[in-house]
Amino acid sequence: MTIGKSGARRFRRGILWGLLVGVLVALAVATAVTRWNRPRVQPLPVLGGVPEFALVNRDGAPVSRDDLAGSPWIADLVFTRCVLICPLMTTKMAALDRELPASADGGPPPVRLVSVTVDPEHDAPAVLEEFARRYHASDRWLFLTGSRDEIYHLAGEGLHLGYDPNPPLVPLEPGDNIYHSAKLVLVDSEARVRGYYDSQSAEELAALRRDLARLLDEEAAQAGGV
Repeated sequence: MTIGKSGARRFRRGILWGLLVGVLVALAVATAVTRWNRPRVQPLPVLGGVPEFALVNRDGAPVSRDDLAGSPWIADLVFTRCVLICPLMTTKMAALDRELPASADGGPPPVRLVSVTVDPEHDAPAVLEEFARRYHASDRWLFLTGSRDEIYHLAGEGLHLGYDPNPPLVPLEPGDNIYHSAKLVLVDSEARVRGYYDSQSAEELAALRRDLARLLDEEAAQAGGV
């Protein structure tokens, strides 16, 4: 049987298309195998949920849990009259503030910082504003005050950070009369606690930065449906 020129061309074209389809199928299989074999990063544990709260920022604006939705945040407890641990903690938070990415196209910050005072009788918004300026805090960094009950509700029952406004021991320095946790807390965009870190440990601060990157990747993957 003899194949004409047009038949030969169709035959060669068929072979080329077959080879092309074979290459595409091979690439698809290789990609699937690579994804299957890629080590999966385990999500950070969920350690609890942050309840609803109603506090006031250093600029006088009300802040609730819903106002922080959509972005992870890092929280701590401080008070402006503190002379020991608070300046050290706030310095570490200021370093994070400088490192974190800025907002894109006027949207919300990719990550927020939240410092909650445990001395609300003294730390009015104007006092917190002056305190924030000492550390060149950006707008992403909230300094919250409010009623003592509301602060305990958030700090103690939500973030599970201990503090005692009336410690039994005599303070070491004037103004250092409130004991509170020195931990930083990583909270995801759905107001779930994902990690605790000692603010005075270089190793744990490095772990916080790694976990924050993991959390941002995790949330980006969920948003993209991956």
